[in-house]
Amino acid sequence: MNDYILTFCNYLLIEKKYSNNTIESYKRDLVKFFCHIKKEPRDISEDDLHNYLKSLDSELNERSIARLISCLKSFYKFLLIEKEITNNIMDKIDVPRLRKSLPKSLTENEVTALLEVPLIDDFSYRNKAMLELLYATGLRVSELVNLTLLDVDLDSATVRTVGKGSKERIIPLGDYAIKYLYIYIHEHRNNLLKKEVTDYLFLNNHGKKMTRQGFFKMIKKRAQEAGIKKELSPHTLRHSFATHLLSHGADLRSIQELLGHSDIGTTQIYTYVSNEHLKENYKEFHPHGE
Repeated sequence: MNDYILTFCNYLLIEKKYSNNTIESYKRDLVKFFCHIKKEPRDISEDDLHNYLKSLDSELNERSIARLISCLKSFYKFLLIEKEITNNIMDKIDVPRLRKSLPKSLTENEVTALLEVPLIDDFSYRNKAMLELLYATGLRVSELVNLTLLDVDLDSATVRTVGKGSKERIIPLGDYAIKYLYIYIHEHRNNLLKKEVTDYLFLNNHGKKMTRQGFFKMIKKRAQEAGIKKELSPHTLRHSFATHLLSHGADLRSIQELLGHSDIGTTQIYTYVSNEHLKENYKEFHPHGE
């Protein structure tokens, strides 16, 4: 079974250009699926499949089940292409339609509080630079931690990143991000290096590349220190970046390019966020709003 999964993962990486995170998620789903079924793909029946999906109803949320079904659809399509099977049992299985949930974002005051990092050591300057850069660019956290020194051009005030589908984009930097990146790179980054030299921009306490998990822990701790009560993740700053741009008059197409969305429909969800914000303001400030 491992051979099937490995070949499929290579296909997703090389031919479909899927991100490493998506491939890892698909790999986990397939390992779990085959551990449960214990049959070769060609021997798995529609009943086997339906029973497995039913068993997950109490275990997984609808988003996880939708991802699993998408994974199995891709996998069985791949097996058909490779002539490993002659019948695709996933043809009659539909991916469930998910309810559109609005992305959570911070207010501008909350972002200001989050970014007011007390600057006391090399790590606090690193944290300040990361947070300023994330809010200034709307980068995904995976894009942020994978930046190298060569990706940031402070002279031209731009950062280069490679996002989903291996798509490269160049994003402008604001003055705050430039200022704290400059201080971090020239005065603090070298202090974080250990024995090995690395080109990665943001380093952890071992002198290696900052991980997504490490950044997640840092931003959660920083939110507590800033007195922010909302559930917060690195993606919250990406959503805040887009929502605040829209509320200050940026057009949707520009926000799409900055976020690296391939489909404008993905970006349009921020118009709903903006409308919700308008409704809240109307109720709070209009004399007859309530």
